[in-house]
Amino acid sequence: MKKFVILTDSCSDLSGELRERYGIEYVPMHFSCDDKEYVADLDYGEISQKDFYNLMRDGKRIITAQANMEDYRKVFESYASEGVAVLSVSCSSALSASVKASYVARDEVLKAYPEAKIVCIDSLMSCAGLGLIAMKASMMRDAGAEFDEVAKWIEENKLCFHQEACVDSLTYLKRAGRVSAASAFFGGILSVKPIIISDAKGRNVAVEKVKGRRASIKRAAERFAESYVKSDLPIVVAHADCDEDAELFKSEIVARLAELGDNDTQVLTEVIGPIVGASVGPGTMGVYFFGKEVTDGKDD
Repeated sequence: MKKFVILTDSCSDLSGELRERYGIEYVPMHFSCDDKEYVADLDYGEISQKDFYNLMRDGKRIITAQANMEDYRKVFESYASEGVAVLSVSCSSALSASVKASYVARDEVLKAYPEAKIVCIDSLMSCAGLGLIAMKASMMRDAGAEFDEVAKWIEENKLCFHQEACVDSLTYLKRAGRVSAASAFFGGILSVKPIIISDAKGRNVAVEKVKGRRASIKRAAERFAESYVKSDLPIVVAHADCDEDAELFKSEIVARLAELGDNDTQVLTEVIGPIVGASVGPGTMGVYFFGKEVTDGKDD
């Protein structure tokens, strides 16, 4: 029997290989297109990655649905009935209501199983940043840390997980209502490629405007180097169906690491899953990593 379960959701963008390696489970969300509903499978089992992003390129509207209370209740109850504790780390509450559904489900299950241990954390992150938080929890668990110690560390350090993303177009983020302060800031200038971060309130915020795709990749890598702190975690470059640009981005990150004297930290390349992908659109890339505490947005 597992020491305790680490649970996340479809916004974590953890591949099957990483979920297996770190022993992480997830509650799937859903999406629909042309009245057909799909499970937001991080392995793109029902629809391929290429077909999914081509739907968006063709102008199709992807509608996403959060994990609901019943989704969480079933999982929580299954483990509570076996006496297994659950650490649930969900997508930022600024981007999804799934974490609120997990709170309601937790409270319902604890009524029936008052001795159960269920902790739900608002990660204030999404995409591979959320995935990295879950991976860190797994690493601590495997190193022998107790449940309460892991939950406390994640809560106290979640603002040390960063996103520096290059968005090819703001169209999808605007449509999904997933970015703040962008429309006025960029004024719809087509050649401008914004840098998007996750701020201290878990919002996607456009912080810089850069002319051109390659310039935005270089600037995002520079911003990475300004905040990066070496740890036992890998760095993840996640992309929305733009393999060649992702490799270029990765090479920029590796070059910055070398400049910092870090030649042994692993840099992974992963695909952005369907829930995050539906918001950011094809061509988006982000680097996700552990670093200095995020302060942007704290004083809003």
